[in-house]
Order: sequence, then C-alpha cells, then structure tokens
Amino acid sequence: MTGDGIDRETLDEPDGLLGKVGYEINFNRVFFRYQPPRPLAEIDSELAEVDKRILALLREVTE
Repeated sequence: MTGDGIDRETLDEPDGLLGKVGYEINFNRVFFRYQPPRPLAEIDSELAEVDKRILALLREVTE
C-alpha cells in the first residue's frame, strides 16, 4: 500500500480497476453507547404478557 491510502495490488471487485480506496470505520467504537439491560422482573412480566397473547391467539385458531 502506498502512502496515499490506495492499495494498488488489490483490484476492486465491482469494476476490476485500481485497488480499493479508503479505509474501514469501526462504527461500534465511534457510535456505541452502553445501555444496561432492563431489570429482570420487568423482562419477565413482559414475557408473561406476550405468552398470554400467544395462548389467546392459539385458542382462537384451534377453536
């Protein structure tokens, strides 16, 4: 690779011309903000509600 950021030994797949230009940006490192998980009790209650809705829909289908 030369000092200008162009890899002249690798051909670009879409056009088969001069090497890939530029570099990769790690978006996780730049933009990621940690958010702690919700409390387990909150998740459990939400899953219980979803479970009730699924069972109600299944009852409708099987009747």
